Amino acid sequence: MRFLDEDEELNPMMSTVNLVDVFLVVIGALLISIAQNPLSPFAADSVTIIKNAGKENMEIIVKDGENIETYKSNGSIGSGDGKKAGIAYRMDDGSIVYVPEEKEIAKDKATSGE
Repeated sequence: MRFLDEDEELNPMMSTVNLVDVFLVVIGALLISIAQNPLSPFAADSVTIIKNAGKENMEIIVKDGENIETYKSNGSIGSGDGKKAGIAYRMDDGSIVYVPEEKEIAKDKATSGE
């Protein structure tokens, strides 16, 4: 019966119990933030993250399910092989319209038999 009469302020175990409660709340918050991270291993979504967009050290991180791929910029713009495929126009409403070149249209019609 002596423990029932004891003051809670004098009991050092009560402050330890309160610290454990605080740490449990902190651990729960950290687990929630890890689960909501786009690159979380628990998420099955496809996510693309662009770091330092438009700069020389730009990096693109693509997560597709469990696979994570990283692409780093080499600092050059417009490098690579290819040919012009057409022209894109930005309309007044903000939409973009792609118009293929005439020789590409004629080539497609010749191969399809139209």
